[in-house]
Amino acid sequence: MRNAAESHDEPDPSALSTTRARIEADRADTLARAGALSRDFDGIVAANALVAVDDEHDPEGGTTAFERAHVAALMAQAREHLEELDRALQRLEQGEYGQCESCGGTIPPERLQIRPAATTCVRCAGSAPRRPPRPA
Repeated sequence: MRNAAESHDEPDPSALSTTRARIEADRADTLARAGALSRDFDGIVAANALVAVDDEHDPEGGTTAFERAHVAALMAQAREHLEELDRALQRLEQGEYGQCESCGGTIPPERLQIRPAATTCVRCAGSAPRRPPRPA
């Protein structure tokens, strides 16, 4: 996909529409996943409230604590992905979608097909330092 910086031509409206639809579909899927995770989390908390929790002596106590932490981490990832998708939509509206934020080059369409919220080209993504995992 061409971006506005590469050409003086207007971006192809059908390509923009397809890209917007792909990002919005990913966003809808992520919202559905976040909703399901929220219900799972609420279910774990409710189930724990019905039982006298003594993690030290309850063989299931560690399991429920792990499940709760795991679902909470997945919910945080979903929220972060939603924010990335929202920023991708903003870049699309501003004519900056598909432009690497590190080098200014073009992000290959194949990368954007797989990762619609990508902000860097493959070369820059490969050279970027890895961020440490977020605490749950």
